[in-house]
Amino acid sequence: MKLAFADIETAARRIAPHAQVTPVLRSRSLDELAGCRIAFKCENFQRAGAFKFRGACNAVWALADADAAHGVVTHSSGNHGAALALAAKTRGIAAHVVVPEGAVAAKVAAIRAYGATLHVCAPTLVAREEAAARIARETGAVLVHPFTNEQVIAGQGTAALELLREAGELDALIAPIGGGGLIGGSAIAAKGVFPPIRILAAEPEGAADAFESMRRGVRVTDIVPDTICDGLRATFGEINFALLREYGVEVLPVSDAQTAAAMRLVFERLKIVIEPSSAVVLAAILRHRERFAGLRVGAILSGGNVDLDHLPW
Repeated sequence: MKLAFADIETAARRIAPHAQVTPVLRSRSLDELAGCRIAFKCENFQRAGAFKFRGACNAVWALADADAAHGVVTHSSGNHGAALALAAKTRGIAAHVVVPEGAVAAKVAAIRAYGATLHVCAPTLVAREEAAARIARETGAVLVHPFTNEQVIAGQGTAALELLREAGELDALIAPIGGGGLIGGSAIAAKGVFPPIRILAAEPEGAADAFESMRRGVRVTDIVPDTICDGLRATFGEINFALLREYGVEVLPVSDAQTAAAMRLVFERLKIVIEPSSAVVLAAILRHRERFAGLRVGAILSGGNVDLDHLPW
């Protein structure tokens, strides 16, 4: 299956009974600071606190009844796991979530609260994948990958679709990038609505596998992530790399210090709670302001599941 704009529209209809239509916020003071006009799509108000519910919900409800009966399984640093647990709950099926040691406590608590069976593994991608594959074999559960599953990618694109339909024509769209599901789906959605729009991705310097992949022209998978953005530590996916190349996405790196400063600005100016993985978009706009000067910019704030006892300032 080659993902297309029609898949985003289908996902939007499928998840409509379950997902929130999240608000779009603006700030004159942030516009002045950035030198552009920013429409913030606030996915921190999404169910389970992040955009991830869109993709998880689409994947769960796209399953045939016979497959859904065996439940679903995934591995996640937190947000996708909580989203899949909640999506499975909406359909009344079992969910298994493999979580690495050291995951954010608030995100692990959410996974438990939504009724999933929690499995803790070593904090490596290999350990996560092996545990999820073993559970799938033992239970018959369907593996719903956090960012390479096509139904997940299509679901994530619905946030950009909503943003563009509310905000009107934009010159640029920027979203965070970790594994690449959100930016991949967003690129398909945005180009489907406004073909001339520029698509950009914000990435931590300490987990810059997407930036390096686009720079070198080959997918880079050997970077060991070191960033406060726990939701952006995933290895950049193969299908996601292909989508970035197809849609000409430009990846903009930011430091953790810039991300923390941007996160604080959002708390102060927009009066909302976001996590570091969301703040990278404003950090990128402020660091690379020449790319955005005078433009109408859509920025997806991906989630708000932050540990309030350990804020980065």
